[in-house]
Amino acid sequence: MLLIPAIDLKNGQCVRLRQGDFNDVTVFSDDPAEMARRWIGDGAERIHVVDLDGALKGAPVNLRAVEKIVQAAGDVPVQIGGGIRDEETVQRYLNIGVSYVILGTRVITAPHFLHDLCIEYPRHVIVGLDAKGDHVAVDGWSKLSHHTVVEIAQQCEHDGVEAIIYTDIGRDGMLEGFNAESTQALARAIKTPVIASGGIGSLDDIRKLKDLEGDGVVGAVIGRALYEGKFKLADAVKIVKS
Repeated sequence: MLLIPAIDLKNGQCVRLRQGDFNDVTVFSDDPAEMARRWIGDGAERIHVVDLDGALKGAPVNLRAVEKIVQAAGDVPVQIGGGIRDEETVQRYLNIGVSYVILGTRVITAPHFLHDLCIEYPRHVIVGLDAKGDHVAVDGWSKLSHHTVVEIAQQCEHDGVEAIIYTDIGRDGMLEGFNAESTQALARAIKTPVIASGGIGSLDDIRKLKDLEGDGVVGAVIGRALYEGKFKLADAVKIVKS
């Protein structure tokens, strides 16, 4: 099982938001590449990066910071999301050594885009599904689509995505526990690997996560809990590896 530390980039800095609110920003480091080295030293086998500025602009903004993270990560895969709207952006990221690109809103607004990318770049495309209740939220969580999470996930599976990151946006950054029930239900509804995200705040959450491995949950993105020292990544890695 993968425990994937998150590095969210804003103005070249490593930050965290609460529930995606750009007005509720905490800066944790001016050196995102050093953060990547720290998490890898603690046992991370993948790094999750989000270009928050890129998500707002619809195009990469923190590309140089991403390059430095990839260089610092070495052989450890890096996945990136935020503002990926066209194939040119996908190619730019893959060219600098990113292993996986994460698509969000465009999966809903332009489903052919996902289909074409999965054909062109097999094993490199992940979809992030941000949910409020049973439905997928889009456009920076400001709108709800008419599609349920399971409906979109099944279509993504048909297109051939590598994995799906499932986030309950009501729990993101709140450290109150991830939505184990909905994560499990999604994983059982598809064969594509599911990565949990949003709300992990304790080692008990890591134990709950491990219990879902048999359902197809292959890991979790972890953010604020690590940055605020709620638990040590090395201790969490020991739990999932035991």
